[in-house]
Amino acid sequence: MEYKITTHSELETIELAQNFESEKFPNMIICLNGELGSGKTMFVKGIANALGIEETITSPTFNIIKEYDGELPLYHLDVYRLDGNTAGVGIEEYFTKGGVVVIEWADTIAPILPPERLDIKFKVVGENKRVLIITPYGQKYEELCEAVL
Repeated sequence: MEYKITTHSELETIELAQNFESEKFPNMIICLNGELGSGKTMFVKGIANALGIEETITSPTFNIIKEYDGELPLYHLDVYRLDGNTAGVGIEEYFTKGGVVVIEWADTIAPILPPERLDIKFKVVGENKRVLIITPYGQKYEELCEAVL
């Protein structure tokens, strides 16, 4: 099943992310895809805020992975620069570290993504308007979407 949600501002994108965080669980995997400036990092800011993380959230483009301490650890990955080459990075280890994993540009590492996850595709449809196409994979992610959307 696929869900489509339209947000009309950065605040609405943050609020949607906070709703997902309210149903968080250890080893939660959220995969974000969409063009530059489509709202992926804004979504991560909403997750971080709801986890009680007060640090400024920026895209970890040059670091690949940023770790934050909150109610659950937040592992924020930006895999754009890897160009699909994940050898030696240890990304798979984060899937079972007990935190919330949010991956920007996740489609570039599709072969190593766990089969159970939440995919969110961001489409820019106006200056501040975004359509988010949300696809849950696995029962707990389907239940997550039913609870939040």
